[in-house]
Amino acid sequence: MEDITNKIKKVGYGGVLMEKTELDVFGMTCAACSTRIEKVLNKQEGVKSASVNLTTESASIEYNPGLVDTKAIIEKVKKLGYDAKLKAESAEKKTHKEKEIKNMQTKLIISTLLAAPLLVTMLVHLFNMTIPDIFMNPWFQFALATPVQFLIGWQFYVGGAYKNLRNGGANMDVLVALGTSAAYFYSLYEAFKTIGNPDYMPHLYFETSAILITLILFGKYLEARAKSQTTNALSSLLNLQAKEARVIRNGEEMMIPVEEVAVGDRLVVKPGEKIPVDGIVVKGRTSVDESMITGESIPIEKEVEATVIGSTINKNGSIEMEATKVGKDTALASIVKIVEDAQGSKAPIQRLADVISGYFVPIVVVIAILTFAVWILFVQPGQVESALVASIAVLVIACPCALGLATPTSIMVGTGKAAESGILFKGGEHLERTHALNAIVLDKTGTITKGKPEVTNFTGDEEALQLLASAEKGSEHPLAEAIVAYATENNMELVDVDHFIAIPGHGIEVTISSKQILVGNRKLMQDHQIDVGGAEQELVNYEIEGKTAMLIAIDGKYRGIVSVADTIKETAPQAIRELKEEGLEVIMLTGDNERTAQAIAKQVGIDKVIAQVLPEEKADKVKEIQDNGKKVAMVGDGVNDAPALAIADIGIAIGTGTEVAIEAADVTILGGELLLIPKAIKISHATIKNIRQNLFWAFGYNTAGIPIAAIGLLAPWVAGAAMALSSVSVVTNSLRLKRVKL
Repeated sequence: MEDITNKIKKVGYGGVLMEKTELDVFGMTCAACSTRIEKVLNKQEGVKSASVNLTTESASIEYNPGLVDTKAIIEKVKKLGYDAKLKAESAEKKTHKEKEIKNMQTKLIISTLLAAPLLVTMLVHLFNMTIPDIFMNPWFQFALATPVQFLIGWQFYVGGAYKNLRNGGANMDVLVALGTSAAYFYSLYEAFKTIGNPDYMPHLYFETSAILITLILFGKYLEARAKSQTTNALSSLLNLQAKEARVIRNGEEMMIPVEEVAVGDRLVVKPGEKIPVDGIVVKGRTSVDESMITGESIPIEKEVEATVIGSTINKNGSIEMEATKVGKDTALASIVKIVEDAQGSKAPIQRLADVISGYFVPIVVVIAILTFAVWILFVQPGQVESALVASIAVLVIACPCALGLATPTSIMVGTGKAAESGILFKGGEHLERTHALNAIVLDKTGTITKGKPEVTNFTGDEEALQLLASAEKGSEHPLAEAIVAYATENNMELVDVDHFIAIPGHGIEVTISSKQILVGNRKLMQDHQIDVGGAEQELVNYEIEGKTAMLIAIDGKYRGIVSVADTIKETAPQAIRELKEEGLEVIMLTGDNERTAQAIAKQVGIDKVIAQVLPEEKADKVKEIQDNGKKVAMVGDGVNDAPALAIADIGIAIGTGTEVAIEAADVTILGGELLLIPKAIKISHATIKNIRQNLFWAFGYNTAGIPIAAIGLLAPWVAGAAMALSSVSVVTNSLRLKRVKL
């Protein structure tokens, strides 16, 4: 298929149109399981790529629908001994997980009750205690151990070991089944030797098999509980959604589930209620708290034709709105999808653990057989018990659960923590690459600055301001809009214009109530012989600061000066300072002239400026920085900066409102808050540090544990407890990321 696709591309046409599907996968117990499924699916004809995540119990598959369908993919997974179905809604999956944990809890209680008397027999051996003879009876022990071995532990035989071995693979279940079966069947053999020989003292290990299975179940139960906490960020996002909507149908208001709202429906939203879906206001006026999407704490005023975002909160006015986006198309749904994809993706650092896990189990089985052989032939010749105990300990201590959980749990918690702060990583690989950055390029307009001109200075009296704003109110120029907004904030009543002339490149000439008003540059004033000598120095100062300054004259006399600028965001200087503290070289990239660019850069503390760059040249400039050996992040609005965002090592899109730049960037910052950029880098550093800690302990645990077990210094039940707790410790360490201060 790849060869054919490449041939088609070579002659100048597109390749095969691929489809993507998400599956929930059930029954995986360790990294060897996910690696096995992944390997088999990737070999399936028609599958381009498959990624299986143990922590999220999910698979993401890209495939050619002409060669294979989802039904065939699911059947392939089932043949491997696991269950799979199309990705469920989060609520449905949560219910399934709750049932699974409840089932594990029931099994654990039964197993503990049956194994507890056997634990007493172990204490007899350890502390020379005296207990009733019944406890030492081999058939009493057999009666207790058998249900644990074959009812409670059946999942290890069929669910894992048999189906995996049948398909040429091996996972943790193989190790558990081998280890506990060896102890159980040797004990059964010893029990049979007592028949007709009441004086024979059997060497029983029923307690070893039963306690091992109980401890492994306990570890899996704790692991499942801990893993469920890693999805809290996604749950909190989903909880933001409105549950019901007040819709107008047939002239009547009625409450319906939000899932039943259709595009075009007219909805009523009262004060204090959540806006159910994305839409536009068709009646009324209000202010809306959009902080959960934009990060902006001040409520936004909404009038007719204004856009509103689903799940934001209507503060103080009743409105009618028309639904424009519902279900999976809403802004919140797209954010949830990004977080889900990121939590289910794999970071490059995980590949090493996956490769090792794939070979780990067969190697451990070989080591266990060699251990048995060495003990029975050389260490204690002919002593089956000692050889058996050592080989069982090797099988149990080597389970690669912790190794498989080390990376995905950290990625889940890290991306979740970031999402709670308004930082959306598109995938685990982007979270990993972010920590390696050493240069960051910031677009100026809309990133460092607000992207909207504001009046920064006004010199003149009230009449001058009133006539200035009245003169500008008919213009759609952004500078004119800034002046009108400034006058409105100062409670100026605007008057009608009698005559308006725009003089290109110079300014405007306006008549209001027989008064002539001129607004513009020096040339306009010179052409009308107006003396502005006293304002020259002030004008120069504004221009040095990168502001656009305009002179005002009324009836031939100079009356004032107004300066307008695209002002910097309040938090920009602090954000730049924090980026520098993280060791990054900060560069500003802009199409503005050098003087304006330097003025803005000086205000925020940026030392290196690349000015007068056309939008299509931005990507080339990023490439030049990369060619100098830098790992570069590009920060922009995701529209005209798309090529630069795509070519950078990490593209960071500043998203404001519903215009979240999802496609071009690797990371999206909601609401345009620059302080989230250093926070994104901090969470990346913290996550990678956490992954390395997990991998160190997981590798170290197995590397140290196997030789200790092989030389007979580790009892099998101790190995079982240590193996169970190692998985829990990895997940618990990952959960520490939730407490990282950003």
